[in-house]
Amino acid sequence: MRRMGRFLLACMALVALAAGVPAFAGTATAPDTSGIKIDGEYGPWLPPNIAANDNAHKVDLLIDVVHVFMVVLFVGWGIFFVYCLVRFRARPGHKANPKPVKGKVSKYAEIGVALFEAGLLIGISVPVWASVKNDLPLDKNPVHVRVVAEQFQWNFHYPGPDGKFGPTSPEFLDTATNPVGVDRSDPDGKDDIVISEFHIPVNRPVIVQISSKDVIHSFFVPVLRIKQDAIPGMSIPVWFEAGKTGNYEVACAQLCGSNHYSMRAVMVVESAEAFEAWVAEKSKPPEEFDDDDL
Repeated sequence: MRRMGRFLLACMALVALAAGVPAFAGTATAPDTSGIKIDGEYGPWLPPNIAANDNAHKVDLLIDVVHVFMVVLFVGWGIFFVYCLVRFRARPGHKANPKPVKGKVSKYAEIGVALFEAGLLIGISVPVWASVKNDLPLDKNPVHVRVVAEQFQWNFHYPGPDGKFGPTSPEFLDTATNPVGVDRSDPDGKDDIVISEFHIPVNRPVIVQISSKDVIHSFFVPVLRIKQDAIPGMSIPVWFEAGKTGNYEVACAQLCGSNHYSMRAVMVVESAEAFEAWVAEKSKPPEEFDDDDL
């Protein structure tokens, strides 16, 4: 027993160590959003749905149907429970019936519940999942963004005005200046943008390729009803379209370490003109100063 207890304690220590220590040298710092007003924050109900595509609204429909169904089941089984308490209570002169109960009504009810749940899965859940993952709107001039997660920060990689992502490699990684390892010597990588703030244009599809540098994270944008795990060694595409401008939260929905709570970013949804101006500004190379100018 003592050996087993020591083994369990050692396993718990290893898990805690793995959760708290990043796989890469250096420590990422989540952006400070204290000075930015976040629209659509959580309240007693779901945050507002700002998506312009149908997938997010089908997710809301699924949530509504499931909750109504849960209420119906709760009330129905509650009434049946009270009925059984009253109908089969202990009373003088009454004995239990030794014959087994057939229970046809409850059996049919359980089959009906299973069929209804299968209908929700096949009719709403699977089609929405397939659309978000597979039906990428490549013919609608989408914005392409690479989302790279790390403990404890979101990195958003844009291709810049040329529309081409520069090559990336671990040898170029620098936590402070190059968190995704873009090769700045390559012509396609000179104008790439890597930033911790997520900017997208309103009413235009956005395709994101989600990956992770260290552990499993989960890319979660509540107002767009988008949630996708970021898995090391994989690049997973999802798409969405925002229909309302504002500042919204990007969160991590997977417990990813000791500072998981701080892994959040701001998604800025802006007009097409403002987005293009932002891309042009952020893609400019850093200014170089001569000693004579100082």
